[in-house]
Amino acid sequence: MILLRLLLFPFGLIYGLIGWLRNKAFDSGIFSSQSFPVAVISVGNLNMGGTGKTPHIEYLIRLLKEDYKVATLSRGYRRKTRGFLLADPGSTAETIGDEPLQYRRKFEDIPVAVCENRKEGIRRLLAQYPDLDVILLDDAFQHRSVKSGISIVLTDYHKPYTQDYIFPVGMLREFRSGAKRSDIVIKTKTPKIFSPITRRSLEEDIKPAPHQQLFFSYLTYGMPVPLFEKEDSPCKSSYNTVLMVTGIANPDPLEIYLKESDFFNELEKMIFPDHHLFTLKDAGTISKTFHNIVTRNKVMITTEKDAMRLRDSSLATLLDSVHAFYLPIEVEFHKQDKLIFDQQMLDYVRKNKKNR
Repeated sequence: MILLRLLLFPFGLIYGLIGWLRNKAFDSGIFSSQSFPVAVISVGNLNMGGTGKTPHIEYLIRLLKEDYKVATLSRGYRRKTRGFLLADPGSTAETIGDEPLQYRRKFEDIPVAVCENRKEGIRRLLAQYPDLDVILLDDAFQHRSVKSGISIVLTDYHKPYTQDYIFPVGMLREFRSGAKRSDIVIKTKTPKIFSPITRRSLEEDIKPAPHQQLFFSYLTYGMPVPLFEKEDSPCKSSYNTVLMVTGIANPDPLEIYLKESDFFNELEKMIFPDHHLFTLKDAGTISKTFHNIVTRNKVMITTEKDAMRLRDSSLATLLDSVHAFYLPIEVEFHKQDKLIFDQQMLDYVRKNKKNR
């Protein structure tokens, strides 16, 4: 591994320098960032996926939507369409991407849009919804053509950017120093309970700049939800075997949760690449693997994001006989972090609306 990293280091240095020069061009005004007459909150990361952007966007939606008109704008990663699209009841993971589809299905009352060009996406959103109060930009930390009012960077407790390396040596999109551009850093997926000593250690690891705030969040899992509405058998409290099927960047938190919950005796895993668009062949393999498990007391568990892709109507027939559920997740903040974070978000949107 050390030898491989040494061999890849020159390529990582070139990749990082290109990003560094691009950021310097924005910092110096050679490239311009556009502001918009609406509150814009960006949620992103330095790592290539897996830090929990989706549940944090959902947290912000829940926090803001009761008092303000909210919209989300994503790239729509791995979708098979191009340009600006608004999610509608007929949208699928193939047309808008799995994360925007999840937003649309959980929050039908807010506009959910996708566009590779964030400036164009915001312009199109405001043209159709001129009374918007806030736009949440999903995975937009490196999209500097838009000037966000608040920029949030997430870093995984188990895989922090402070211990990672620039791609392809590691999984960083840019040098670690890029995190200093953000207003807020959130350490995600932390233990639900941790000591003040652990907190201080994590703070020392991040070393936030004077202008930055550091918060800590953790995941909470909801009750299992049937993958398909036709499922007529409830999810039991325990099984002999669980087949865990995932196509996300970091399935470890789900596996840890299942093991800690005494949900099963044996665990079998089928791991697909991040944002994997499941095919008929995949569905057939999943079904065969499930039915080859030698016990009647078995269940398939997947993530909510994977469910957006597995629920495709073309796969339903092949997965029809699989006893399958997904586990929804939400994020929460530790103690005083929640009060401070929530108030900062609400104050920013309120002041921005007042000044418009």
